Parts: sequence; C-alpha cells; structure tokens
Amino acid sequence: MADELRDALEDLERQGWDALCEGTGSDCYGRVMTSDGQMVLANGMSMTRDEVVGALRQAPTWDGYEMTDLRLVTTGQDGAALVYRGTAKRDGEPDVVCRMSSVYARINGTWRLALYTQTPVATG
Repeated sequence: MADELRDALEDLERQGWDALCEGTGSDCYGRVMTSDGQMVLANGMSMTRDEVVGALRQAPTWDGYEMTDLRLVTTGQDGAALVYRGTAKRDGEPDVVCRMSSVYARINGTWRLALYTQTPVATG
C-alpha cells in the first residue's frame, strides 16, 4: 500500500512539474490544490491557491527538473506528504535546488495538494 501511495503522489508531483515546463501550471495547480491550499516558497512568499494560479499564468516555463531522495510520510488514512530534493532548471539561470514537501489530502477519493513548501539547499 505504501509503495502504491508513494507512486501515486510522485505521479501527481511530476504532473505539476511537467505543467510548469509546458506552461500549463496555472491549470494544473488550479485543479490539484485544495481550495484553501498554500505554497510557501524558498524566497519567503506564502501564496494561496488563487495567488498561485494567477502568478503561474505569467510565469516563464522551466526547462527541466529532477526529483531525488523521495520519501513518503503518512499523516493518517486520508493524508500523506511527499518529501524530496528538487532541482529546477531554466536556461541561462543557476539551478534552483530545494528540499520540497508536498502535503496531500484525499478529498472525495481524490488526492489534492494542501500545502507545498520549499527550503533552499546550499550548493557548491
């Protein structure tokens, strides 16, 4: 069961990253985030779902990403978190490397993103 849940949440995470690379992040996160969902970014910003959707409409796309060191943390029957090291790549810019946590809640049988956080990782 834990492997199936980890795979399902990893797939959702990858859908989000793929959407950020394709320029469809606003649609993806508008659909996946809970109505009261939050994103807490490495730059200190905290954004509601509506703010995320609005910001992603004008955001430049990412060229690629990597997810490593994935770990599942269960929080109950209808909750779980996926914790991993993420690297986002954009041509001409330094890679963004963070520890990322995505907390999901199962609502009406569907996993939805309730909270996403980024913590910068020192590189070099």
